[in-house]
Amino acid sequence: MMRLLAGVCAGVLIAVAALAQFGGPRGPFHERPNIPYDGRFTFVRLKYTTAPGGYWYGGWPAWGHGYPLAEQNLMRIMNEVSFLNPYVDEINALTLDDPELFRYPIAYIIEVDWWAMTDSEAAALRAYIEKGGFVIVDDFKPRRFRGGFGDGFGSGWDVFEADMKRALPSARFVDLDASHPIFHSFFEIDRLDIIPQAYIAGRPIFRGLFEDNDPAKRLQMIVNYNTDVSQFWEWSGTGLRPIDDTNEAYKLGVNYIIYGLMH
Repeated sequence: MMRLLAGVCAGVLIAVAALAQFGGPRGPFHERPNIPYDGRFTFVRLKYTTAPGGYWYGGWPAWGHGYPLAEQNLMRIMNEVSFLNPYVDEINALTLDDPELFRYPIAYIIEVDWWAMTDSEAAALRAYIEKGGFVIVDDFKPRRFRGGFGDGFGSGWDVFEADMKRALPSARFVDLDASHPIFHSFFEIDRLDIIPQAYIAGRPIFRGLFEDNDPAKRLQMIVNYNTDVSQFWEWSGTGLRPIDDTNEAYKLGVNYIIYGLMH
């Protein structure tokens, strides 16, 4: 389904450098109109019910941080290193309980410790995963604020774990190492301790949710914890981060997309 282009690594360097024209600071939040499904790969970001404290960044909902620039830049990289031919500028943002979501095999969600999960969202997440959907969870970290906000929102893993117990009561997360196939689905990522951190202390943690809680079966969800991989995608045209570090973050994103499409 996919073919390597000659000199992939060099191509990524060139592609990242070419993104300079697309960079820029965040402005006021504006949600873009979705495009209709036509079979072509479209990046889908999940919208969710945001807790009151989750609008702390300039009024942006927590689910929208980096939207749509981060995923647009990732899709530009996908376009450079593969024949996937994704939509690049057109990015869809869907709620979990939108029936249209089931048309898309991969969904991305961010800042999940600000997610005030509803019963409808919990049921929809369970259905999406059980029907074969692959979920990428990014950008959430250990407790930011002492005690978090009301009901613990903004306090890291605890909020997300509680939500997952509602959606998937029997699910158990497993810490991943670099031997898992997702880190070798396109680029070879042999060490996870070299994944760059934008502004977060410590090392990133990668956790997985597997079908039937069996690590030998399909990975249904990949969780980037104590890190913000997509910020490197978003900032790649600003010069705020080194190209080498940004490439490592793009490698993860590309691998996630390829794995999700092939499993």
